[in-house]
Amino acid sequence: MSTRRLANLGLDALTWLVLLVMLAPVAWLVASSLQTDGQLSNGAYNLLHPTFKAFTQMWSTVDFGRYFVNSAIICTVAAAAATALASCAGYAIARFRFRGARPLSLAVVGTQLIPGSMFLLPTFVGFIWLQQNTPVHLYDTRLGMILVYTAFFTPVAIYFMRYFFAAIPRDLEEAAMVDGCSQLGAFVRIVLPAAAPGLVATFVYAFLFAWDELLFVASLTQHNAETIPVGIRNFIGNYQERTAQLMAAGVVSTLPVLIAFFATQRWLVRGLTAGAVKG
Repeated sequence: MSTRRLANLGLDALTWLVLLVMLAPVAWLVASSLQTDGQLSNGAYNLLHPTFKAFTQMWSTVDFGRYFVNSAIICTVAAAAATALASCAGYAIARFRFRGARPLSLAVVGTQLIPGSMFLLPTFVGFIWLQQNTPVHLYDTRLGMILVYTAFFTPVAIYFMRYFFAAIPRDLEEAAMVDGCSQLGAFVRIVLPAAAPGLVATFVYAFLFAWDELLFVASLTQHNAETIPVGIRNFIGNYQERTAQLMAAGVVSTLPVLIAFFATQRWLVRGLTAGAVKG
């Protein structure tokens, strides 16, 4: 057997090993969600006789439907807003030369070097001050969390979109403007459709970031705007441990992420590939 074939077999074996290690926690999560609390507490798994009681009981135990709806609304709106803002800013940085363009680009990247937790206390104090001194109430509201997530992800989304737009030839815009389009018209009718893979990749990335964020939503909400990460945490308390429902909630909360990924996989690959090409 040749050395190359041995190397290929070794790489294949390593790939399957890594895949097995990555999928093992997912398989354990699904298997645990199909057991009872008693079976999980003593480790007596009965995989041949699964039960779906945890999936039906979890919705009423902690009002999981409210957390799910909040997550869907907050994450979708925040991801869409961040993508829209980043599209405008990224296009301006990629296409126009203006005073301060390079410092602006560096500042956008530099914001990602600051730990997000450093903004928690100022944001919390600001929300409380607004609630006590103005008619604007952002604490424990969906709007407040949307603004927080939009502000956090917009800088890195601008960085992504800048390279997506830079990979699109300028000739397309110039041809459109020769045919009578304005700069804005060329951007809306030509550039945005051409950058659709990048837009999808940026939106999905922002959505996933917001979907599993816990630190800020646990600190800036109390009841009305709590999302799935907070709801999952509530299955385990001081006087109760509903482990099976916790696992079932983990499965349910993972499904939208998987659906979003597989539904947009082709666009994600194209978008990430386009973003890797510097114009």
